[in-house]
Amino acid sequence: MQQNRNRPVGAEVVEGGIHFRVWAPKRRVLSVVLFHDEGHRTSLPLEREAGGYFSGFLSEGVAGQRYSFRGDGDDYNYPDPASCFQPLGVHGPSEVIDGSGFHWSDQNWQGVTLPGQVIYELHVGTWTPEGTWQAAMDKLPHLVELGVTLVEVMPVAEFHGEFGWGYDGVCWYAPTHLYGRPDDFRKFVDRAHQLGLGVLLDVVYNHLGPTGNYTGAFSPYYVSRKHNTDWGDGINFDGKHSRHVREFVLSNVKYWIEEFHLDGLRLDAIQAIVDDSPKHILAELGEVARAAAGQRKILIFAEDEHQRSCDVRPIGEGGFGLDGMWNDDFHHACRVAATGHAEFYYADFTGSPQEILSATRYGFLYQGQWNQRQGQHRGTPCWDIPAPHFVNALQNHDQVANSTHGHRGHQLTSPGRWRALTALQLLAPGTPLLFMGQEFMSWKPFLYFADHEVEIAELVRQGRWAFLRGFPRSAGAAVDSALVDPVSRATFEASKLDWNELETNQQAWLLHKDLLKLRRSDPIFSRQDATMLHGAVIGPEALLLRWLDPAGDDRLVILNLGRDFEWRPACQPLLALPSNSEWKILWSSESPKYGGTGTALLDMKRLAIPGHALVVLRPAQD
Repeated sequence: MQQNRNRPVGAEVVEGGIHFRVWAPKRRVLSVVLFHDEGHRTSLPLEREAGGYFSGFLSEGVAGQRYSFRGDGDDYNYPDPASCFQPLGVHGPSEVIDGSGFHWSDQNWQGVTLPGQVIYELHVGTWTPEGTWQAAMDKLPHLVELGVTLVEVMPVAEFHGEFGWGYDGVCWYAPTHLYGRPDDFRKFVDRAHQLGLGVLLDVVYNHLGPTGNYTGAFSPYYVSRKHNTDWGDGINFDGKHSRHVREFVLSNVKYWIEEFHLDGLRLDAIQAIVDDSPKHILAELGEVARAAAGQRKILIFAEDEHQRSCDVRPIGEGGFGLDGMWNDDFHHACRVAATGHAEFYYADFTGSPQEILSATRYGFLYQGQWNQRQGQHRGTPCWDIPAPHFVNALQNHDQVANSTHGHRGHQLTSPGRWRALTALQLLAPGTPLLFMGQEFMSWKPFLYFADHEVEIAELVRQGRWAFLRGFPRSAGAAVDSALVDPVSRATFEASKLDWNELETNQQAWLLHKDLLKLRRSDPIFSRQDATMLHGAVIGPEALLLRWLDPAGDDRLVILNLGRDFEWRPACQPLLALPSNSEWKILWSSESPKYGGTGTALLDMKRLAIPGHALVVLRPAQD
């Protein structure tokens, strides 16, 4: 019966019943406890296999059967480490799910490729008031109208409690019951594909959550004895019995791509995925994911604090073969430029025009230089990495929440500065990422929230507050009033978007919509070719960018985050007029329809540079 399975572990509906299989080298005896109506239970003894596996077959078993595992001498029933659904949460019984019965309508969907993608990151529990897959599915046409192409869903693997970000998942195969059933997730993906949207899932393979993690009841080898992370024990990818752990993780990758038709993954904090094996798990992960997708094209993005260019280099060249990397350097430089706040990790940046220019042109700012705060060299050279491999954001879940009150970027700076930086992000050659609500400049905060048991909740509370006090402003705020409690349900509820703001903030919505239209329709910006891009610093807070087109259809962008000024002498060759033409304004962040005050016609002899603005110019016949 084992040879008919799709996954190496878990409960699967097969011909004639259900087949159970679990890796439990810690156990001598193991049984499946079957839960029936009215509290009735029966037990199915499992047979021990080589390598520490146990398996058994339940004839006439069907999907929906709830079950747990029970070992020798246990007085507790444990959920399946490879459970596909936990209807009562992490401590309850698992449920047998048969995904093969779902009717997909995306047979003609070809998947996604890197060029032209616009990513939208969302948290299912707070994107809508209902916080369900169904409610999220109803909002997908909004993203299509905006110009988004790829939805990135924050982690959904079952975690403890009634709310959370999802990064403390413990049942990696089970979409959390908080948002609906597994088929509701499938419906969400299917509907997205009908609308032309791809779907990425944020996955966490660097640690397991602290509550509800029962892997230790089956095997002590899931966690590493060599490598630690900021969140506790790392995952055992290279130690004793690691091949079984690797199989568990790689099967999970295959599961998401095959059974949920996902268009790729976002890998959380891969600097904490440490593997000394001859072939790194990340390289193998990418190969397995692409094989699972078959003819469909998928994308795999990574968050990497170490900023290693090997993440996206081909496997044959010693890389991991992934598709993209989050570029926090772009965010941090823009954040400091917008707010003037240069504390904690923002102190690694000045927010200067040169930093913004370099992050736009070259991707990472730290490519091997010494980082004084970290006390180490940071990053590796990536001069030759094409721009679409860098994911640029002005907001994401971490950076919005890493403040005293979870304020959005536009709340911390002037409207003009924020419009200008938004234009830079959405026209730059990197791959842009928007965080939910950014498109209509939501005033709702996004805070860190996690529901834990009392003892762990206090550790989370104190740990979060200690982290925030690393920002002197937050430390100062803590003197006057208590910091937001991360384990309070009120914190979770406060983070839910208010969709009424879409109507009241139509100027912000139109700004993002028009920029994304310009990005995909303009023959220069749509190329995402950073090799065309040249730049110069022209003032204390101002810079100039020019896309040089061999055919002469250049684009000139002037970004000024400071006060108005007259630029002279303007002895900068990038300003030179194209042959037999003059510069004409193509787009301006100061247009009144976006809430701006208007843009004066640029006199190229006098060159009055408007403040708090980004202006796009193109050549036109004189």
